[in-house]
Amino acid sequence: MDGKFLISYIQSGIYFILGLVAFALELWALVDCLRHKPSSFEAASKRTKTFWLALTGIAAVIGGFSVLGGGGGFGIFGIAAVTAACVYLADVRPAVKEIGNSGRNQGPYGPW
Repeated sequence: MDGKFLISYIQSGIYFILGLVAFALELWALVDCLRHKPSSFEAASKRTKTFWLALTGIAAVIGGFSVLGGGGGFGIFGIAAVTAACVYLADVRPAVKEIGNSGRNQGPYGPW
């Protein structure tokens, strides 16, 4: 077995695993976006639910094609898709989740 072939095989395996991780993040963002009420997005001042559904949906489609294509990705589009999903999960999700939890029973030390 040639050394270059082995390195190429390992490299493509790593790209495939990274593509799967990115696709999982994009799916998580899309499914989480579907779970929340549209009014929660507007109350948290985080654009509209339609905007985030479109963004995370497109990101998931790009991620799916990336994984089916062998993990090679779509270059800058793949990076943009992962970035959109990460922005949703790191910024929008906590704000929307906080708004959604405000209607539940709250005790003196938090929800119960």
